Amino acid sequence: MKLLQKLIEAYGVSGNEEHIRELIRKEISPYVDEIFVDKAGNLIARKKGKSPKVMLAAHMDEIGLMIKRINSDGKIAFTAIGGVTAISLPGQRVKIHTEKGSLYGVITTIEMSNGEPVTKLPLLKEMYIDTGLDKKTLEQKGVEIGDYLNLVQESGILGNDDLIYGKALDDRIGCYILIELARLLKKSVSEIYFVFTVQEEIGLYGAKTSAYEVEPDWAIAVDAMDARDADGEASIILGNGPCITIKDEQILGNKCINKWLSTTARKNNMLMQFNVADYGATDAASISLSRSGVPTSVVGIPVRNVHSTVGIAHKKDIKAAIKLLERLLKNPPAHCIP
Repeated sequence: MKLLQKLIEAYGVSGNEEHIRELIRKEISPYVDEIFVDKAGNLIARKKGKSPKVMLAAHMDEIGLMIKRINSDGKIAFTAIGGVTAISLPGQRVKIHTEKGSLYGVITTIEMSNGEPVTKLPLLKEMYIDTGLDKKTLEQKGVEIGDYLNLVQESGILGNDDLIYGKALDDRIGCYILIELARLLKKSVSEIYFVFTVQEEIGLYGAKTSAYEVEPDWAIAVDAMDARDADGEASIILGNGPCITIKDEQILGNKCINKWLSTTARKNNMLMQFNVADYGATDAASISLSRSGVPTSVVGIPVRNVHSTVGIAHKKDIKAAIKLLERLLKNPPAHCIP
């Protein structure tokens, strides 16, 4: 999965998706008939075909940080972009992107820097970034308020060869699945739009404009999903297949699409799980409310530590999701009845 590793390690905090967008454009272009970027920054790739018009969406942005203040001694205060898990930040390296280039820093606190014991979890406002430079030098290097801070994290394989780790699994896994589907779906009769959205992590914004542009007959969001296998009451487990969303905080998955997905999985003896949750939201919520409404559901890939600096996922779930969607989309149903 070399492509997945490239996607995971690429940069693209919400609102600053240019780097990851160009990588995806390069990878998917050979497999689609048309590709363009809308005014919001979404990358939309079209495979021509007949009715129905299907939209597959995966968000290419990731959680990250932004500079909000530079103290005279060079300490950089920051704000979170997206739901960053604060406990994972101290000691984390960041890459600062400026108009003049980039440089690195380390997230720390006064106690950590002095070698004192940390007895409680520091708040974001108590953390700062240490680059080893003072304010004047930082400004000379082009560092400014509003610059993006990408979390720096390698990716790779854990002790179990089926488990992968890295930053931005949410939702570079979904981006990888869409690219693979574009490559595999050479004989699909329908018109399929592979949409890589922006700013999902801060409000599902890119999905709103792209769904309005595409105006699909129905849609599926492909996203990461919280694994819940850390205790004995596990409901979503790594390695047990992709999840079909029945309910989350903002959407009830379309019953018609969910039935297609579950029937396809059973007919092909595929692993499958179901998600019923009181929290969480995906691009499906925005897509479903576009224009006069779009039947929409979610295929999710279980990920541990989903909004931390490094997550964990299972290759089997990713491959199963690709297989499930490929089978469904080779000859997709035309109409959804609520």
